[in-house]
Amino acid sequence: MNIAALVSGGVDSSVVVHLLKEGGVTPDIFYIRIGMEDEDGYIGCPAEEDIEITSWLARHYGCRMEVVDLHREYWDRVVSYTIDTVRRGLTPNPDVMCNKLIKFGAFDDRCGAAYDAIATGHYARTATVEAGGREVAFLASAADPVKDQTDFLSQLDYRQISRLRFPIGGMMKSEVRRVAADAGLPSATRKDSQGICFLGKIDYNSFLRRYLGEREGPIVELESGRVLGSHRGYWFHTIGQRKGLLLGGGPWFVVRKDIEANTLYVSHGYEPAAAYGREVRLAGFHWLSADLGLSDVKFKIRHTPEFHQGHLEPAPDGEVLLHSDDPLQGIAAGQYATVYDNDAHLVVATGMIV
Repeated sequence: MNIAALVSGGVDSSVVVHLLKEGGVTPDIFYIRIGMEDEDGYIGCPAEEDIEITSWLARHYGCRMEVVDLHREYWDRVVSYTIDTVRRGLTPNPDVMCNKLIKFGAFDDRCGAAYDAIATGHYARTATVEAGGREVAFLASAADPVKDQTDFLSQLDYRQISRLRFPIGGMMKSEVRRVAADAGLPSATRKDSQGICFLGKIDYNSFLRRYLGEREGPIVELESGRVLGSHRGYWFHTIGQRKGLLLGGGPWFVVRKDIEANTLYVSHGYEPAAAYGREVRLAGFHWLSADLGLSDVKFKIRHTPEFHQGHLEPAPDGEVLLHSDDPLQGIAAGQYATVYDNDAHLVVATGMIV
C-alpha cells in the first residue's frame, strides 16, 4: 500500500513511522509547515526542531521526506476563522478546522492523490460497519480515553475518514512512549505540544489583543444586576470560564455575553439555573459516514474524556436538538458537539452549537 505519513516531530507521529516500517510499509513522510504570518510579519510555530526530528526519521527508516508549506492556506482558512468567530462572540475550535481544512483538506488536495491512505499520530481509530447494505468506514474512539482526539476529527467527511490510518489509535499514551524509547527515537521524551500551533510562543490573549484590540466593559452579576468589575473586551472570555476574571468572593463563572453592550454576565458557583442547560441546539448537523437511525446517543460538547447521555430530536427550522439526560455546564456557542453511538465507540454525527 502506498501511504503518506504526516509527521510533526512529536512522539506520536514518530511512532507511527516506526510502526509502519515494522509492518513492512515504507511511507513517504510529510511535514506540514503551518503557522501564522500577516502583513506585518507576525510569525508563530517555529519549525526547526520539528523538521530536524522528522529528517532524522526519514534517514533512519529510509523514507522520502517532503516539507509542504501551507502557511497561506492556514492563515486564510484557520486563523481568519478564529478571529472572525471570536469577534462574533462565539467560541472557536481551530483544532477542528485545522484537521478538516489543512491536514486532510489542503494537504490532500496538493499531495494526496498519489496515495492510497494517509497515516497520522492522532489518537483515534476507524471501524467498518454495515450500513445501508454496504460496508462503511466510521471514525471510532481511541483506546486511551484521556488522549482520544475524535472530537477534533469530527468535521471530517466520509472521503477523508475512509482514507485515514491511525496506527497508535489502539494504544495507551504510556505504551506509545515505551515503543519510542525502545526504538531509540529522538522524540521519546519530548513533551506534547500544548495550545494552538499558530500562536507559537505568543499566548492566546496577546494574539486576540493584536487583532481585536481592547475595549473596557462591565462584569455584571446575572442574578442581581450588580456591577462587580470590568473587563478589557468580551472576546477575551468564553462561556464557562472561571479563571482570569480577577473578581473577589468567587468562584465566578461567565454564563452570558452581551456582544452589543460588551458586557459579561457571571454567576456565583454552579448553582444558578443560567449556568446549566439540558438542551443543545445544533446547526449544520450531519451524519459523518451514514445515518444509522440513532436517537439515543452519547456525546461531548468539549474536549474531555467524559461522555454525556442524551437523545436527538429534529427541530422545525432544520436544526437538531440534542437533549442531555444530565445538566450541562458551559454550553458554548461556536463549539462543536460530537455525537457517538450508545457504546461511545463510533462517531456518528456532529453539529455546531448555536
